[in-house]
Amino acid sequence: MRRKNNFVGCNHWDGRSDPTRGGPRVLEENQNIAKALPGFKVLWRTIPQHFRAEFKAQVKNTLTSKAEGIEGAPQFWTLPLLKMCTKMVQVLWGCFLLWNLYISSTQTTYPGIKARATQRALDYGVQAGVLMIEQMIKERNIPDLKGSESLEFLKVDYVNYNFSNIKINAFSFPNTSLAFVPGVGIKALTNHGTANISTNWDVKSPLFQDTGGADLFLSGIYFTGILILAQNDFGQPTLKLQDCYAQVSHAHVSFTGELSVLYNSFAEPMEKPILKNLNEMLCPIITGEVEALNANLSMLEVLTKIDNYTLLDYSLMSSPEITENYIDLNLKGVFYPLENLTDPPFSPLPFVLPERSDSMFYIGISEYFFKSASFAHFTAGAFNITLSTKEISSHLVRHSQGVGNVLSRIAEIYILSQPFMVRIMATEPPVISLLPGNFTLDIPASIVILTQSENSTAETIVSMDFVASTSVSLVILGQRLICSLSLNRFRLSLPESNRSNIEVLRFENILSFILHFGILPLANAKLQQGFPLPNPHKISFVNSDIEVLEHFLLISTDLKYETPLKQQPSFYGWEGLNLISGRWRGKSVP
Repeated sequence: MRRKNNFVGCNHWDGRSDPTRGGPRVLEENQNIAKALPGFKVLWRTIPQHFRAEFKAQVKNTLTSKAEGIEGAPQFWTLPLLKMCTKMVQVLWGCFLLWNLYISSTQTTYPGIKARATQRALDYGVQAGVLMIEQMIKERNIPDLKGSESLEFLKVDYVNYNFSNIKINAFSFPNTSLAFVPGVGIKALTNHGTANISTNWDVKSPLFQDTGGADLFLSGIYFTGILILAQNDFGQPTLKLQDCYAQVSHAHVSFTGELSVLYNSFAEPMEKPILKNLNEMLCPIITGEVEALNANLSMLEVLTKIDNYTLLDYSLMSSPEITENYIDLNLKGVFYPLENLTDPPFSPLPFVLPERSDSMFYIGISEYFFKSASFAHFTAGAFNITLSTKEISSHLVRHSQGVGNVLSRIAEIYILSQPFMVRIMATEPPVISLLPGNFTLDIPASIVILTQSENSTAETIVSMDFVASTSVSLVILGQRLICSLSLNRFRLSLPESNRSNIEVLRFENILSFILHFGILPLANAKLQQGFPLPNPHKISFVNSDIEVLEHFLLISTDLKYETPLKQQPSFYGWEGLNLISGRWRGKSVP
């Protein structure tokens, strides 16, 4: 007896009927349907029950008649339905693949480094910003302003003017602040600002010509805007100014020269158009400066070469996270071998920066950061060292007077009459461990002593495996994290040859001496170049503190502005400013 199918529709035909029934066209359709059904049945089981029930109900509604024929043959009324089932298989498989892609793309990837700037950093940014503006003004050459105007109130058809040697002598922004706008950006606000500008001038007209000087005093300067921070496709930071509003409330012009009394008598009518022009040009100028800064940010190298073995990826993983009290930057913080930019075979673990606000800047460096450094250097062969007798003497003599004794003891143990080499190789990536108050690095390695004959290949005298356990000390110098190693202990396995325990003990003493006074000083010399830390341009770290917490390192630090900016950003549009008619003919801000 034929088994009853649970699913009415696509399962109605089990493939045992005559495939030729209905002609060649039906035959081809039936064969395509038969190929599709097994895959559909597999996928059908993955569809939620309520969707299957709804589909069955729709199928049952189409059951209006039934053709008679051979038992088990496909009914002609089901052919359109079977076509629909075939298409549905393709659609569902497509959805299934898209879902897998979505799941894989949304798997959480945690940062290797977190950087946090607090409100204290913004407050200091205001001070540093004033210093930077002062330095910029000292180095800035403001272009001359030239133009021609008609003076209707003096019945003069035209006056050609030229303002040269323009200098901003003084400025003050006493009420300036930066504040976080949660989920948006950083709001900048200044009011009650003043500025004093001096210039030389000369004018020519059909009736007269003259030269002299002038002072322009601006007061009631107000500005507000929101700086939007994000990331581009390359993981570089981006900066954009939003909701810019700038206004100068008052302007006063004072002329000097032989006819200064005359000019000052009509200076007041000039002040209104000067204000109008300034207020029209301020936001375009500020926006242009922000865009110039953003262009520089887009050129930042987020992939930095650390040494001859590795690269460090500092790219942003997401747009900055902004709360009421701080801004967080999530950086990838992973090392790669120079020749292979493939992520290491382990993933970063999540970590959370503590809620603190005593310092301006916090940097969290995860265990993943150091593990990836260890793995990348191991993969690149950075932990393989071969030293000759001469090189051993050269390294050890700086730290001990017992070099000759060490070398003679090695020769005594292994009855060596010719020079030899010591080769130390890491057998696995060094193991990193960060626990509260404790940063350790365990190095599994092997040591091989080989004879060094001029006329023959090197011959292995002894080979041993050992694990050196070291403590890592940390210090910040400038913008770099400097590490140094100190040996705690090491475990030495038996040599390959059947030596006595006394000989092993003697060799342990020698190896300890070599590690203490030869290998570790050599490694620490390499580590002195340090790891570059993420920090704002030309800003160094001061009052820094380093804490080793569980699975991550926390750096708490204040900031100090060190070097003035050398770049000369342009004043967009100043060269076309028309001081009297109120028209600004400058170039558009890019």
